[in-house]
Amino acid sequence: MELINKLKWRYATKAMNGEKISEEKVDKILEAARLAPTSSGLQPFEIFVVSNQEVKNQLKEAAFGQPQIGDASHVLVFAAWDTYTEERINYMFDLTNEKRGFTNEGWENYRKQLLSTYVPKSAEENFVHTSKQAYIAFGAAIIAAAFEGVDATPMEGFSPEKVDEILGLQEKGLKSVLLLPLGYRDSEKDWLEKLEKVRKPKEKFITEVN
Repeated sequence: MELINKLKWRYATKAMNGEKISEEKVDKILEAARLAPTSSGLQPFEIFVVSNQEVKNQLKEAAFGQPQIGDASHVLVFAAWDTYTEERINYMFDLTNEKRGFTNEGWENYRKQLLSTYVPKSAEENFVHTSKQAYIAFGAAIIAAAFEGVDATPMEGFSPEKVDEILGLQEKGLKSVLLLPLGYRDSEKDWLEKLEKVRKPKEKFITEVN
């Protein structure tokens, strides 16, 4: 019930007060994102943690002036691989073998399957898939933030091209997908805080197939 109560507490914060979040809380939020499931365990994205005020101000401009970015303690930028490559896929398979201390014929066959499936596809098609994986970790980060009592504002409303330029993502083979400002709500300025959270009733949202 504690988690459910935290999720009832959270909302897309519209105004933040500039107070800093402890590094311990930020680390827990990032670890939740790192541990999130992804297709084939490839984790085809990276997270950039921006606390520098000058860079936050640049990101704010790229996000059409949304004030939460400038007033946030940290801004998480989720950046997906621009495409799948042999090097990227092999890295994750080799890392798995290293961590587990053995190789497996079925696992190696699966490696070959993914290489033959993803690598020949266009970058555009692959980016659709990698960006979807970033959304999974994004959700985990939002839930973790709520659990830690940290406010967050999920954002898709920004210019990816400008964010990519600010953070030099193109040179890293990455494209920005989502922004997540983290901080603490400014109760005096946030018009949304005291409004009731509205979600579909269960009977309109859940269908049980027994």
